[in-house]
Amino acid sequence: MQDFDLQVRQGALLPHWTKEGATYHLCIRLDDSLPQQTLQTWKEEREEIVQNAVHKGKPLTQPEQRRLDFLYSEKVEKYLDSGYGACWLQRDAIADIVANALQYFNGERYQLSAWCIMPNHVHIVAQPLAGQELHTIMRSWKTFTARECNTMLHRNGTFWQREYFDHLIRSSDDLERCIDYVWRNPEEAGLKNWKWRWRISQ
Repeated sequence: MQDFDLQVRQGALLPHWTKEGATYHLCIRLDDSLPQQTLQTWKEEREEIVQNAVHKGKPLTQPEQRRLDFLYSEKVEKYLDSGYGACWLQRDAIADIVANALQYFNGERYQLSAWCIMPNHVHIVAQPLAGQELHTIMRSWKTFTARECNTMLHRNGTFWQREYFDHLIRSSDDLERCIDYVWRNPEEAGLKNWKWRWRISQ
């Protein structure tokens, strides 16, 4: 993979760095998967880092990117892997809805490299294909699955958190690391014989 100019996707609670043809490690979370105080603290610090880069008109520096990854992987992931919230996704019928949605347009709108449906969040490694935008793909996944899962659960209200995590993958080594991270997430969280995951043959 090569270096490329980044663009900022507007319209989100926080800016997201995007680039046509790029591959991303994504994470969407159930609405109740994080304590609100923890979520707000993370958002404020992340927003400060990203807005500083936007103000300067430059991509994130490596230290800034590492800090964002730390805020996600250590300060947020520990809550996710501890099983915070209702954990609707641990139900097979609900996980099946999400898995089918992820795979439905694979090869047509995007190319999947890996995914893992955890009890309260979902990891995805994917590349939007030509003419497709990441935020549109994410909106499609979340809107459809929220409606179908709420119907299955006989509930109303918000299913997913509005904001999602994304990491723009910059190298083949980074891609392999992300795929491996997604695949190993169940074991890291102490889940045994977890079936709700997939990765491309290597």
